[in-house]
Amino acid sequence: MWTALFLTLPSQPQAVRLRVWRALKGLGSGLLRDGVYVLPTDRSQAFSELADEVRAHAGVAQVFALASDNAAQQAELRALFDRGEAYQAWRADLQTLQSAMGAMAEADARRRLRAQADALQAITRIDFYPGAAAEQAAAELDALRRALDTQFSKGEPTAGSPHPIERLDARQFQGKHWVTRERPWVDRLACAWLIARFIDRSPTFVWLSDPAGATPPPRAALGYDFDGARFSHVGTRVSFEVMATSFCLDADPRLQRLSRLVHHLDAGGIPVPEAAGLEAVLLGLREMHPSDEALMHAAHGVFDALYAAPLTRGATP
Repeated sequence: MWTALFLTLPSQPQAVRLRVWRALKGLGSGLLRDGVYVLPTDRSQAFSELADEVRAHAGVAQVFALASDNAAQQAELRALFDRGEAYQAWRADLQTLQSAMGAMAEADARRRLRAQADALQAITRIDFYPGAAAEQAAAELDALRRALDTQFSKGEPTAGSPHPIERLDARQFQGKHWVTRERPWVDRLACAWLIARFIDRSPTFVWLSDPAGATPPPRAALGYDFDGARFSHVGTRVSFEVMATSFCLDADPRLQRLSRLVHHLDAGGIPVPEAAGLEAVLLGLREMHPSDEALMHAAHGVFDALYAAPLTRGATP
């Protein structure tokens, strides 16, 4: 079933016409014929709200339920929502980025990759009947993200198979050496902050170029966020989430908020409003601090502030 919106827009004001046209495009509505737009039934509320606005400005708008008589008509209606061209244009931009990435600085490459992820999210939000194109686009974005990590960050962990995460007692993990890859990015920086603030009162951090291969960690050291590390990706969870769960910290709502931020920046997925700001700050800190130890301490202040921020927007201390 679908919902149809029949529109006759007012000639004035022009701002209303533009707003309605942009809203129709943003909703991903299909154009059945001039003045008649279609959406799947579960999106009908959006049409009702648009119709109210049009009528409030002396236009004419009616919303009707629409059903197809046969399979051919159903196929024609579904074809109105084909996003193939949008995915093709998106892939062309992705391929342009892929070709240029070898000559780009890491900050530029990560910024461009984030823009590609956001662009794909915008398409999938209005892809009401996703199929092979959506799956292929997601796979290609993941492949480019891995290529970027390979170029700029050796040993980026691949997700291990899902399994129960062992619960640990932080009292048994004091005064340890914690090892990860050098030039840490968001997941490693967040893990280091979590270790220092919630797990180990006197940690020592070691940064290696390739702890999963050419530069193995010292004996008895605890590794995190690289292939084969004690604490690394499990299933869809990034290392920060795994570490928080391991040390029974995952029930803290402020850490849950941080987990969503870290996950989105490290592995993609559901957008988080604060992610772009955190990404910009961390990229700036990487430019300012060539020393990994200095970078880590600077990032601690950022994560401290994020942790301290009120959980409710607009709340006062």
